[in-house]
Amino acid sequence: MERAQRFGHVVMLGPTNAGKSTLLNRVIGQKVSIVSPKPQTTRNSISGILTEGDAQAVFLDTPGLHRQKRGIAPLLLRSAYAALGQADVVLVLLDGARYARDPDALRADLRPVVQALTNAKTPVVVALNKSDAVRDKARMLPVLAAIGEALPGAELFPVSALTGQGVAELLTALFARLPEGPHQYDPDEISTAPVRFLAGEIVREKLFLALGEELPYSTAVTVENWDEKSKPGLVKILATILVGRESHKPMVIGKGGERIKDIGAKARAEIEEMIGSQVFLELWVKVRPDWAADQGLLRELGLGE
Repeated sequence: MERAQRFGHVVMLGPTNAGKSTLLNRVIGQKVSIVSPKPQTTRNSISGILTEGDAQAVFLDTPGLHRQKRGIAPLLLRSAYAALGQADVVLVLLDGARYARDPDALRADLRPVVQALTNAKTPVVVALNKSDAVRDKARMLPVLAAIGEALPGAELFPVSALTGQGVAELLTALFARLPEGPHQYDPDEISTAPVRFLAGEIVREKLFLALGEELPYSTAVTVENWDEKSKPGLVKILATILVGRESHKPMVIGKGGERIKDIGAKARAEIEEMIGSQVFLELWVKVRPDWAADQGLLRELGLGE
């Protein structure tokens, strides 16, 4: 007798830099969300599709929950909260290693999580990430107690998004909580996001990694043109990096254009690997101080209503 199929959405929720994007990429087995040591890297509810046997889950990697109220921070929170409306299961990801060092950080990080889940009726599973890095396991006991008090009834799994430790057990628990229903995607599909959007995200990741602490948050990447027809076997992509101030432009371009060349070369190589085709990537940098107030652009970036 065949088992009934299961299908649903798993919304990944948690503070900034907890490792949600790393875990999503680990689960899917391929990069679908950008990873950076800087907080608030994820701006959209990036999706990854995982099909295993009779279960299919769409994972939504949301922007990190935080308490900032300036710049694009409110937009990021709105994107995270909006994703909860699609949730069949909520996966809360927390940084176990950080809380073992600083228990007060856990209390601060749990507040917006608990607030977001107030009155939620969907199952909640907690993944305590980086717990393998804690040598003195006794330091995890107050962490576990605090999580249990804040999120009663939630099952907790220690995992390592970096190494994959504990991820199989976590997936088994998540799949068991999905509602019964037919699969909505082909088994080989890995994301609901358009390839064009993912290419823009790759450029943005290389931008974050290249500039480190120099990069202001008033930046965005838009793909202006995607041409697969002009030359067979070659995809021509024109992407624009938007910056908020004139002084930011030379930071992105670099001396003699070296920095933007390096960003472009690294992004092109990863896009080629993703789409299985040669790519000609052209990057432009434009100053646009008010881009975060442009509703049309925000919709294009997945942040507008």
